[in-house]
Amino acid sequence: MERRTIGAGALAVGAVGLGCMPMSWAYNGSRQRGDASLRAVHRALDLGSTLLDTADMYGPFTNELLLGRVLKERREDAFVSTKVGLLVGEQHIVANGRPGYVRRACDASLRRLQTDVIDLYQLHRADPEVPVEETWGAMAELVQAGKVRALGVCAVGARGGRRSGSRLYDPTLRQLQRMQQVFPVSAVQAELSVWSPEALDGLLPWCAARGVGFLAAMPLGNGFLTGTLTPGEGFEPDDLRARHPRFTAEMMAANQPIVAGLRRVARGHGEGVTAAQVALAWVLAQGGQVIALPGTKQERWAEENAAAAALRLTAQDLAEVSRLPAARGSWD
Repeated sequence: MERRTIGAGALAVGAVGLGCMPMSWAYNGSRQRGDASLRAVHRALDLGSTLLDTADMYGPFTNELLLGRVLKERREDAFVSTKVGLLVGEQHIVANGRPGYVRRACDASLRRLQTDVIDLYQLHRADPEVPVEETWGAMAELVQAGKVRALGVCAVGARGGRRSGSRLYDPTLRQLQRMQQVFPVSAVQAELSVWSPEALDGLLPWCAARGVGFLAAMPLGNGFLTGTLTPGEGFEPDDLRARHPRFTAEMMAANQPIVAGLRRVARGHGEGVTAAQVALAWVLAQGGQVIALPGTKQERWAEENAAAAALRLTAQDLAEVSRLPAARGSWD
């Protein structure tokens, strides 16, 4: 698989990584199977999808424990990315960016992952009660202590800013400038897909200008862009899509032209190429510093996603994708 670099340290990873969250959090809880997930991770590593993306809050904790079982055997094959900064309560999630907590959380993640170093440690969310410089400084100390190799940030779009004419990620860009004064940002993770291209406006150019890696989260639109979801079929109560404004039966039906367009492009590349692979190839075509992080808990999808790294879209393909209608949600 093509390898791409993350940050000034030139940490090399496969162009398509593996988002591990669905294995124990947020999607179809009744279908989560530990053994199946382990096979998916092993297969992804076999195919060059070396970046394994997790977080301590997924589960919570069980996602890191699962990956630890793989890393115990194959640490040298993997690039491990985990996150800190969010605590899961009974019915809520809160941010915690206090330096003491960051240090304790890192040690706990290292134990669960069965490794002595985390390749990329990401700030999941900034704590509004703690200056981000303090949190980032504590994370930088972990690099200096040899527990972490590089630092990253998860960007959150401020949708309310749209109404005032500002760009979705303007608050994140201001935060990144502050963090850069403390310690280099090696990677930024944010949603990027055919139906959520907002990061192209400001955030991705910021990364490209500074040699910062861009980790494209949800590149398959939470599964919608694969074309495997049926409008009206419904989701389990604990599935995040059950409350997502683009996953009502009405909006899923309204957004089918996007999937149809991806399938048209796929047919132009021969039998066996899928809409999902076109969606991933589009993400990778947005810049050489972009790494796609499709999430899955099944071996067959890990194989299909990895194969997308070899798909090269033509200028005509990219133009056709650019003409697809914008995604609609129940807020529209």
